Amino acid sequence: MPKITFHNLSEEKRRLLLDAVQKEFSRVPLFQASIANIIKTAKIPRGSFYQYFEDKEDAYFYLLNKLTLQTNNKFLWILKKNDGNLFEAMPEFFQTMIEEDDNFNFLKNAFLNMNHKIENSLSEMFTKEENEDKFDVFREQIKRSNLNVTSDEELLHLMKIISAVTFHNFIDKFSKELSNEKALNNYKIQMSLLKNGLIRN
Repeated sequence: MPKITFHNLSEEKRRLLLDAVQKEFSRVPLFQASIANIIKTAKIPRGSFYQYFEDKEDAYFYLLNKLTLQTNNKFLWILKKNDGNLFEAMPEFFQTMIEEDDNFNFLKNAFLNMNHKIENSLSEMFTKEENEDKFDVFREQIKRSNLNVTSDEELLHLMKIISAVTFHNFIDKFSKELSNEKALNNYKIQMSLLKNGLIRN
C-alpha cells in the first residue's frame, strides 16, 4: 500500500504520478517495468518515488486494485441495467472491457503475465473468501429465479466458473490479438453453453 506521503500529495500531483505509473505498466509487464521511466515521466526525483511507494510492485498493485474497484463498479452498473440477469450482463461487461481504450494495454499486460497475486486482485469480486462484503453486494443484485442454484455456496461456485471462462477469453483476446468482434462472439458461445447446460435433455 502507498505510504502516508502519497496520500498527502495534492490531487494533481497524485494524478500525474499515477499517470506515469500506468504509462510504464501499460508499456511493459510488472517484471520488466523501470522505476527510472516512472520518475522521468512524473518528473520527480528517485528518492521521492520511495517516499510514496515501497517499490514498483507496491505501485503496480495499488494501480491494479484501483482499476479492479472501477471494474467492480462497472460490472455492478451493468448487472443492475440488465435487471440482475447474469447471462445478459456478462457479454455486455466483457464487451466494455475489451473496448476500454484507457486501460487496454495495462489490462493486456496484466492478463498475459498473470501470477497468483495478480489473479487474486483481478478476480476478488467473485471471491467471497477474499472480500465477503463485496461478494454480498453482487449476490444481492443477481436475479436467481432463472438460475439453477439453491444456495449462496452454489452461486459462489457459479461465479468462479464464469470468472474462469471470462479470464480465459481475455487471455485469448490478448494473446491471439483477436478482433473485438471475434473475441465477443467466442465469449457469447461459451456463455451460451454455460447458460443452456452441456447435457441434452
